[in-house]
Amino acid sequence: MIRHLAPQQRLYTAFALYSIAMGSIFPRMPDIKKAMGVEEGLLGLALIGAPIGTLFALSFASPFIEKIGFRKMLLSGIPAAALFFAMAAFSSTPLVFFLLLIPAGIAIGCIEIVINVEADRIEASLQRRIMNRAHSFWSFGFFIAGMTGATFAHFGVPVKWHLVFVFLCIALITFYCLRDFSPAAVRAEAEQPASGLAIPTRPIMILVLITLPAMLMEGAGIDWSAIYMDTIFSSSAFIAGCAVAVVTLSQGITRYFADSFVEKYSPIAVGRVLLLCMAAGILLVLFPVSAAISLIGFGILGIGTSVLFPLAMSAAAQRTDRPATVNVAALAQISFLTFLAGPPILGFVAEHWGLQWVYGFGLPLVIVSFLKVRALGAR
Repeated sequence: MIRHLAPQQRLYTAFALYSIAMGSIFPRMPDIKKAMGVEEGLLGLALIGAPIGTLFALSFASPFIEKIGFRKMLLSGIPAAALFFAMAAFSSTPLVFFLLLIPAGIAIGCIEIVINVEADRIEASLQRRIMNRAHSFWSFGFFIAGMTGATFAHFGVPVKWHLVFVFLCIALITFYCLRDFSPAAVRAEAEQPASGLAIPTRPIMILVLITLPAMLMEGAGIDWSAIYMDTIFSSSAFIAGCAVAVVTLSQGITRYFADSFVEKYSPIAVGRVLLLCMAAGILLVLFPVSAAISLIGFGILGIGTSVLFPLAMSAAAQRTDRPATVNVAALAQISFLTFLAGPPILGFVAEHWGLQWVYGFGLPLVIVSFLKVRALGAR
């Protein structure tokens, strides 16, 4: 049955497996924080190991990826990410946690390049948008990781054995589902080979500004929502873990259906609506009323953060000034770095001003993004 999957279906599988490998640690952040006996600021600094590795991969890995091929990169990279996150869960100190997240980040950066370039190439071969739907499976994978993590936390399963179990499952399923993966044809206008550092150009930097609030608030919703519910409302381990799932489920559903709306109303119009949703979600979480209202806020926040990054990825991949892998890497190395590097910044904010201001921090960025959203293009 797996052998008969269409190229886009195999790509959707890769997105989901990658996000489960990456996302399983986040619902267990309250347990990791308590096990290491640290405050939000130090935990945030430890989490910067992943963005360091990701930035390195996104900056330098494009020639290496093209040399070994997309198939080998996915078959090795997805299990590697799960393995190093599992190893990090055994850490007793923030320093060891930080060091083990660096190779996990390198794997993340390599996978990020492969799956986004592949999504753009499949779009070109099918002559219809699939980028947003592909990213919806990333969100669905995070939802599965969130619910699984909440369940393991509810039954008191230690984080380290939970993540070892995730690694074993990811390794087996990746091999079974992706062993016959075959990359789509390269776009004709992108035949030029990639080389060297992926340096963002001015148009790419504008796309970065557009994605900045979405990536930061998506990271805040995933990294800090469980700790937010635990700290603000003293929620149970299961409810705290569900906060991560709420963000990613609403995000995934929006992404799944977004392509038809983008085709009908244009990326600019969709981008503006989602930025307004993001602002509304931020306000509901910034001024906590009850656990239920905050969960609704996290759901709206997930909707608001859903599509800006995939739209910007499409815009970057379709530029003809450089190879698609280089433009995608240049956008991803800053935008995706924001998603991962947000924890140390937001950890400082949480420790000194309160967890709700982790989300209030994003409001000015939403305004800047709203002013620059026209760079996404008419259609």
